[in-house]
Amino acid sequence: MSAKPRTTSDRPRVICHMVPSVDGRIVTDRWDLPPTFVSEYERTAATFGADAWMIGRISMEPYAGKATIPRRAPAERIPRTDFVARRDASSYAIVVDPGGKLRWTSSDIDGEHVITVLTEGVEDAYLAFLRSKGVSYVFGGRTEIDLGRALARLRASFGIETLLLEGGGKINGSFLDEDLVDELSVIVAPVVDGSVGTPTLFDRSSSRRSRASTPRHFELVSVERLPSDLVWIRYRRRR
Repeated sequence: MSAKPRTTSDRPRVICHMVPSVDGRIVTDRWDLPPTFVSEYERTAATFGADAWMIGRISMEPYAGKATIPRRAPAERIPRTDFVARRDASSYAIVVDPGGKLRWTSSDIDGEHVITVLTEGVEDAYLAFLRSKGVSYVFGGRTEIDLGRALARLRASFGIETLLLEGGGKINGSFLDEDLVDELSVIVAPVVDGSVGTPTLFDRSSSRRSRASTPRHFELVSVERLPSDLVWIRYRRRR
């Protein structure tokens, strides 16, 4: 297994690495899984040698903190260009936060440098706040996030070549809609959840254009039985 697959485009290779139930749910709180669940998830993630991992705003809230964001805007308008606070991190923690809501208390999570993906509509006061905290940011679009553009900026500004997508159903679904999932790595838990309305591995919005809702086809790479009846299945996108 290659540690860092080389990219063939101007964006990082995206590997969606998740732990769903047999029926595809991803909220693990009620599953009562053994301790090996976490260690196996981390061990398998490490095999990809990824430069970064990405989740959505809601999932990132517990990591961000509750710092006070100053309301007063800086005297001069801040240009809508990437802000690179650190370029040499061994790993990056990336969040998609279009409106600039997270209240960061630090610029890293367990030593992994934070990058936030914003829209250009974010207020100057928030950009000044991120700069004061040493949090890097890139812009993914004017009023909404273009994920392909954001990924290109992450590679150009930070040299990120391999990214683990570990988000909730909505952000994973958005990546799927934009055909940006190159590989799927799922550790299937020996649980049938059955909950109605809970997030699944990919939740795609019915409001998106019909082309985006086209099913995506993958081909099997490998299957491996793990401790505690977990099963690790890898697929790559069929082009």
